[in-house]
Amino acid sequence: MEQNLADRIAADPNYQLLKSTRSRFGWILTIAMLVVYYGYILLIAFDKEALAARIGDGVMTWGIPLGFGVIIFTIVVTGIYVRRANSQFDDLSEKIKREALK
Repeated sequence: MEQNLADRIAADPNYQLLKSTRSRFGWILTIAMLVVYYGYILLIAFDKEALAARIGDGVMTWGIPLGFGVIIFTIVVTGIYVRRANSQFDDLSEKIKREALK
């Protein structure tokens, strides 16, 4: 019985759509996060002077707002994924459950 249910779910076009869409979207956000994070790390490694440059006459350097930018970007990317998961991905999951339990 369990294998039959798993086979029906795997054969469901909504499941295939969910699997491919979620995977593609996850990889896009992962790549974006890696580019931002490792871009910041590479900037630290290879252009310290740019990050150490002061902003105006104060004591703050460019490294601080860029570091905060990486953190904010992470929060935004997480929010984007959660919003899409709570709408599109949850709707598809519910359709899959309804079809599988018929």
